[in-house]
Amino acid sequence: MRTSIIVPIYNEVETIPLLVERVCGVMDQLPGPCELILVDDGSQDGSSALLDRCAEADPRLQIVHFRRNYGQTAAMQAGIEQARGETLVMLDGDLQNEPNDIPQMLEQIDAGYDLVHGWRKDRHDALLTRKLPSRMANWLISRVTGFPIHDLGCTLKAMRREIAEELELYGEMHRFIPILAHWRGARCLEMVTTHHARQFGKTKYGLSRTVRVVLDLLTVKYMLDYYTSPMKLFGRVGLAFFATGLSMLAGTVAMKLGMGFDMTGNPLLVLGAMLCIVSVQLFSVGLLGEANTRLYYRRNERRPFAIRNVFQSESSASASTAPATIPMKKSA
Repeated sequence: MRTSIIVPIYNEVETIPLLVERVCGVMDQLPGPCELILVDDGSQDGSSALLDRCAEADPRLQIVHFRRNYGQTAAMQAGIEQARGETLVMLDGDLQNEPNDIPQMLEQIDAGYDLVHGWRKDRHDALLTRKLPSRMANWLISRVTGFPIHDLGCTLKAMRREIAEELELYGEMHRFIPILAHWRGARCLEMVTTHHARQFGKTKYGLSRTVRVVLDLLTVKYMLDYYTSPMKLFGRVGLAFFATGLSMLAGTVAMKLGMGFDMTGNPLLVLGAMLCIVSVQLFSVGLLGEANTRLYYRRNERRPFAIRNVFQSESSASASTAPATIPMKKSA
């Protein structure tokens, strides 16, 4: 399978026929065998039955039905696990992404990039509830993570299969796919794509997602900087707390000896002792994090690195595969 196109679907019964028609039209133009994976994320408006009828009419369609609504991240992860293509393409099911942009993305993949993600430069959404919060979030995420990006919320993207398989998507991490892939050493490219106004139904997102994005950003920042060595974070904070607490305790003793202040009534004594106790707790959390990290990599047979390829010259390869010669002993 050359290309797998993954589309999460949630209550898009009016959009499905046109979506399938346009995506299949693009698939007809792509080289090699293609498949369209539609993940039904617990739809309740008749989308499930309609998707099955579409799959009966075209064998290139594969439908994945969830038992209930699990969210877009889970739908993408399920699509990745079901996909058989060398290159995976993701796009929204509301037809706001343009399927005709897929061939251009695949050309960039063939040119050497590992992941190509869309940029809705001319976005057709409400200014106050969609565009403005998105711009602010993208600016904040770019500053915190150090990853230059204009539109992290665009679902339309193409990536190599090996990159997609290394991603661990849970919660609402689908927004951070380019950052997580870049963290694993993927060559990423942001490409301007076409964006359409929604024709049917209503959006599934609102201002309430802003809080979730900020919390996910904290998680991603931790994963980027301290995932493989939690002690670097908790140990540094613990050292700062311990040094501050120790200074307060020393100041309390100096005030008692030098000026005769009552130690029991000095707030620095309580605050210093509390900071020292908190520092010990932070050290403990860091040690537990280090132990869990090593158990995770050892138990799941994972490595904290990713190999792009291994090069070996033909002479070295022939020498390594040649049978070893055993010296013969001379007879007496």
